[in-house]
Amino acid sequence: MNAARASAPLSWFGIARLGLVQASLGAIVVITTSTLNRVMVVELALAASLPGLLVGLHYAVQLLRPRWGHGSDVGGRRTPWIVGGMAALAAGAVLAALATALAATNLVAGIALSTLAFGVIGIGVGASGTSLLALLAERVAPARQASAAAIVWIMMIAGFIVTAGTAGHFLDPFSMTRLVAVTAGVAGIAFLVTILAVAGVEGARRARSAGASGAAKVPFRQALAEVWAEPTARRFTIFVFVSMLAYSAQDLILEPFAGAVFAMTPGETTQLSGVQNGGVLVGMILTGLLGGGFREGGRSRLHLWAIGGCLISAAALAGLAFGGALGAASFGAVWPLHANVAVLGFGNGVFAVAAIGSMMRLAREGAANREGTRVGLWGAAQGVAFGLGGLVGTIAVDVGRLVLDGTAEAYAGVFLGEAVLFIVSAVLAARVMSAGALAPAGGRGAAAIVRAQPVLQGRTTS
Repeated sequence: MNAARASAPLSWFGIARLGLVQASLGAIVVITTSTLNRVMVVELALAASLPGLLVGLHYAVQLLRPRWGHGSDVGGRRTPWIVGGMAALAAGAVLAALATALAATNLVAGIALSTLAFGVIGIGVGASGTSLLALLAERVAPARQASAAAIVWIMMIAGFIVTAGTAGHFLDPFSMTRLVAVTAGVAGIAFLVTILAVAGVEGARRARSAGASGAAKVPFRQALAEVWAEPTARRFTIFVFVSMLAYSAQDLILEPFAGAVFAMTPGETTQLSGVQNGGVLVGMILTGLLGGGFREGGRSRLHLWAIGGCLISAAALAGLAFGGALGAASFGAVWPLHANVAVLGFGNGVFAVAAIGSMMRLAREGAANREGTRVGLWGAAQGVAFGLGGLVGTIAVDVGRLVLDGTAEAYAGVFLGEAVLFIVSAVLAARVMSAGALAPAGGRGAAAIVRAQPVLQGRTTS
């Protein structure tokens, strides 16, 4: 075992501090992917595919996640990547808000600046998020890994909720000046919290034995090929892509849907996003408490929770389609939109915690000193799926408006399509995340997982 493995595991306090980084990341992301896209679609009356393309760009940039993860593997420290990534994310968010305001008076210049801003946002999210997950996978003791992952992701959702509620309050009465000011405030606070949270957590540069150092410093392409050759890593990559495609297709159309069909203000739709994330939080907590990491014999049961979360999400999306098709004018006033969105968030949370729990555990499986590369590969699959899902969802709304000649009907058709994707994801979860597929099958992490079974029993990760 090299010195990195032998170093003292993170304490609960250290884990919570890293959770603050994830919360800060979530706080900025909810502004850039929810609020800004709603302003473009509703206030600026732009095609829904425009913010879809911009958010798709920020996910496309995250194809470089494996490279950034490999860089932190080789460099010996992950903290500089976390802080540098968060700085880029904060700067990109402010630039994106300025670009949105500019688009109100100069559309071409606003779109050009937005393109640059969302590229920077993608770099920030990828570099910071990948290294944070790799640090958690590497430094958290096996007995605490499930709970640690749950804590970190719940704190991210808390960042969504707090930001959505607070920013929604300060955005009304809406103006472009308020939009820029609120975004800058959120970004600045998030960056400051990140610096304070990571200070001293990782410690000095990780020492490595000669053999471990040589393994870590292989060329990036060779390291990536070695990870892809691992059957479990490859299967999980495919599952992440397909399932996250279903998960992400709703992101960019929910707030515009509420604004266009239910006549909600920007502040109200931002708060609706907070309701959804509240449901996600409840789903994560429930799965973390009751899901369980392994059954007797070291076989995973997280796939059952992933299946359930997918099916709940599908039912909630069908509900949104039903309410939207009836139309705000005739039925929208009495449709339980907030409850519907809360159920959608709950299903998303149950699914996400099962998938992320598996990822945290599998990051240490296979060749040593590849946590960053492995997490980066899965993050790249997630990023591509999120970008493609958001783009497909927004384009489908635009096409639906032309074909169906009605806004509510267009959104209903897209939500039904997403429900079908979630059903397909449930089938994939049954096959890819089955007990056999995730059962410890040798490798350096298997013994640690087996030893941790008494502690993991009755828990899950997120």
